[in-house]
Amino acid sequence: MQTNLAAFIKDTAEGKEADAILRKCTHCGMCTATCPTYQLLSDELDGPRGRIYLIKQVLEGATPTAKTQLHLDRCLTCRACETTCPTGVQYGRLVDIGRHLVEGRVPRGPIQSAWRRALNSVISNPALFAPLLKVGRLARPFLPAAVKSKVPAPPTPAGAWPAANRARTMLVLDGCVQPALSPATNAAAARVLDRLGITLVREPAAGCCGGVSFHLNRQKAALDTMRRLIDAWWPHVEQGAEAIVITASGCGVTVKEYGHLLRHDPAYAAKAQRVSELTKDISEVIAGESAKLKPLVTRHSSPVTNQRVAFHAPCSLQHGLKLQGKVETLLAEFGYSLTDVPEAHLCCGSAGTYSILQPELSQRLRDNKLAALTGGMPSAILTANIGCQAHLQGATALPVRHWIEALDEALTH
Repeated sequence: MQTNLAAFIKDTAEGKEADAILRKCTHCGMCTATCPTYQLLSDELDGPRGRIYLIKQVLEGATPTAKTQLHLDRCLTCRACETTCPTGVQYGRLVDIGRHLVEGRVPRGPIQSAWRRALNSVISNPALFAPLLKVGRLARPFLPAAVKSKVPAPPTPAGAWPAANRARTMLVLDGCVQPALSPATNAAAARVLDRLGITLVREPAAGCCGGVSFHLNRQKAALDTMRRLIDAWWPHVEQGAEAIVITASGCGVTVKEYGHLLRHDPAYAAKAQRVSELTKDISEVIAGESAKLKPLVTRHSSPVTNQRVAFHAPCSLQHGLKLQGKVETLLAEFGYSLTDVPEAHLCCGSAGTYSILQPELSQRLRDNKLAALTGGMPSAILTANIGCQAHLQGATALPVRHWIEALDEALTH
């Protein structure tokens, strides 16, 4: 793709990055075949190729409009297009740059702006999210059905967290919403790793990864959140923590990109790069220790591991972290019977705040995903990201859980 960036952006770090990404695009259109919004809307501007052209026009000096913003807002940032692209176009980074530029030049209405500010303030702040969720649960029986589905039922209790007495240590990210929505997830991860001689350490000062703010175009605030998280983790890194374990793949994608996002910050560039290098999805840690763990699972073999389950691979896991098939392979090794899930590459419609900001498209995607997941008559749905878990659970009676919880149950049954 030939480019001619405008003077206002051409020589900036963002401009140079965007230019390099644009020049990789060959207009082939293979990305449209795996784009969830293009599949639903059949509009070129609601597919990656069309959005790339919109961003290119803005970078070359065209004035963006509310229509430009709408098409960029409708993008899930699922990055399925990146998996499909034969030339390696980093669409996720390009759309972040494009959205940031358009956000600064196309004012939103007061209601929409206030709504986005409220989402950012509540979701990224565990101290606000948890008590508001409790209020919502108390009011749940009296809410309209459409609203009730957005308020999840009380979660499975976390269970005991192992004593910190193992020779090996790893950090874990609690995150912003997972402690309230699914406290059992990290506790289960801690118990599984404890069986492998690894202590999973929680840092009380660590909170949100910054992903919510970043994708709501509050990128400066997001970078400050990332710096605070690095500061909270850094003493543990210096003391020899061998990994930073992420059980929510959406957060994992963000933390993996700290090194890139803070590369121009002289005070944090090296630390951010080190944090990104240490960051591992829980599936990567378990895969590295599977030879030790498999005999333990076999020893505890039971109906727990013989059940038929459907695995929903979050976009952040398969397209963002590029860990396609990792969890499915582990579950099969541990004795689970996995059902076939058609079009497993497509998004469930959760995508951070997307399910709230784009409810119609999100619900259509969720309905399609649940049809694919339940077609094989599973007894449960397993996944690897809290956003997907809550989103899917809101529309099915089947239990939807993080796969590490199922593995923990298999070990303790």
